[in-house]
Amino acid sequence: MTIAPVSGWFDVRGKTVLVTGGSRGIGLMIARGFVEAGATVVISSRKADACAKAAGELAALGDCVAHPADLSTQDGLVSLTERMAELAPRLDVLVNNAGAAWGAPLGEFPDSGFDKVLNLNVKAVFSLTQRLLPALRAAASPADPARVINIGSIDGLVRSRSDNYSYVASKAAVHMLTRKLAATLAPEHITVNAIAPGPFPTRMTAYALEDPELRAGVIDSVPLGRLGTPEDIAGTAIFLAARAGSYLTGTVVPVDGGISGTR
Repeated sequence: MTIAPVSGWFDVRGKTVLVTGGSRGIGLMIARGFVEAGATVVISSRKADACAKAAGELAALGDCVAHPADLSTQDGLVSLTERMAELAPRLDVLVNNAGAAWGAPLGEFPDSGFDKVLNLNVKAVFSLTQRLLPALRAAASPADPARVINIGSIDGLVRSRSDNYSYVASKAAVHMLTRKLAATLAPEHITVNAIAPGPFPTRMTAYALEDPELRAGVIDSVPLGRLGTPEDIAGTAIFLAARAGSYLTGTVVPVDGGISGTR
C-alpha cells in the first residue's frame, strides 16, 4: 500500500470551496482558513454589502469571490447555483453554514420562529446540496472525494439552556440529514460530515459574551476553559476537506471544548 507524503495530508490548494453564510462569524472563519490554505473560495450571504466587504478582505489573502444570495428563497438558491456553474465546472467542497436563530419563551414562541429557522437551517441545506450535486460529482473520485460539510451545533447534541426551540430542533435535524446524505452519496465518492460548534465569539453569541457575568458563565461551562478560536473551526473544516479526512463520512464532529463529550 502506497502512503501519501505527510506534507499532503492537509493540502487543499487548488480546491474550489463554497461557504454559505461566509460573510461573518463561523462562516467567515472557515472561509478565511481555506483562502489562507490556498483554496479558491466563494462566499455567499444574504446581505450584499457584507458579502462584498468580507470577500474584499479575503481576496487580499488569496483567491476569494462573493455572490450574495438569500438561501431561504427559491430565487436565492437558483441564483447561487447558476453563479457557481459560471465560476467552475466542479465543486470540491460545499460548506453549508448559512443559518438563523430565534429565541422566545415557550408560551410565546411564534410559528414564524419555526418557519424561518427550519427553512434556512434544514431545507436550504438539503436544497442547495441537491442543486449542486452535478458539480460535486464532477469533482469526486475514489482517492479524493468531493466533500459536503454541514454546520450543526452543540445545541443539536445536548440540551440547550436558551429558549431557542426551533434552533435546537433544526440543528439536530442537520445532524441526522448529514448521516442520511452520507449513506446515499458514499457510492458516488461524496462525503458528508457535520461540525457541531460550541461557544465561539460570533454575533449569535454576542448577547451572552458581551456581558461579563454571562461570559464568565459560558467559559466556565467549557471543560477546556475557553471559547473557540478561528483556528479551531477552520482547522476542523480543512481536515474534513483534505486527504486526512477522506475516509470519514456521516460523522458529527463536536468542536466544543469538551462540553458534549463530558456532560
